[in-house]
Amino acid sequence: MVKRPFYASISGKGGAGKTTLTVLLLKTLLENSKDEEILVVDADPATNLPQALGLSINKTIGDVAEEFRKGFHELNSFGFEKRALLEYVIMRDCIVEASEFDFIAMGRGEGEGCYCYVNSILSSILSKLVQNYDVVLIDMEAGLEHLNRRLDRHVNTMIVVVEPSVMGFKTAERIKEIIKEVKIDVEEIYVVGNRFPKNVEEKLYSWANSIGYKVAGILPEDPVIQEYNMLGKPLIYLPNNSLAAKAAKDIAKMIRLIDI
Repeated sequence: MVKRPFYASISGKGGAGKTTLTVLLLKTLLENSKDEEILVVDADPATNLPQALGLSINKTIGDVAEEFRKGFHELNSFGFEKRALLEYVIMRDCIVEASEFDFIAMGRGEGEGCYCYVNSILSSILSKLVQNYDVVLIDMEAGLEHLNRRLDRHVNTMIVVVEPSVMGFKTAERIKEIIKEVKIDVEEIYVVGNRFPKNVEEKLYSWANSIGYKVAGILPEDPVIQEYNMLGKPLIYLPNNSLAAKAAKDIAKMIRLIDI
């Protein structure tokens, strides 16, 4: 059980394994604690997280924002401002209440500048939502822009997923630099290696030590994950004896998501 609010962003370059780690951390939490109110956020406009969680979603924030842009919602007679009404409709239509956690997806609209607008709406909504949850897990978009858009200001823990590649390391280094540049106040910053062969694991630890990252652990290459991805099976149902599921439990302990 977590002993304090745990609001985490999971970031990294595209294909690093952010969604996989988000699902595995949620799976670990659900299996080891029953008392927390949990919110899972898909802040990647690609919206791959629902499939990995086995969820069906009605609308994303981007869908509702697009409806407003096209005039499908009219201001009502009570005089609500458009932004307030937009947020109300999003809260009503976009939050999925699963049996053990809630979920919301950002998605994206169609118009020019729509992505930034949808991001700003999500940020505004998160500032209100986080007060109602003990744990918030945010699967961020690939790359660095979420830092400049300040979506990470709602978290107290940042987890950067790194794959064994030069670009993976460079992205993680730049993330750490931008955190300082835009003055994101975060309590803990961790790095998680994904698909690192045993013979190069030490390089991850030496690199992380050189730039001030704490290594929370490594997700190994897991043929079961490959099978699930190939068949389109939700990763949330990954067996507990799979290599990645066992590693995720150790990572969850390291970042203090669970305390057993």
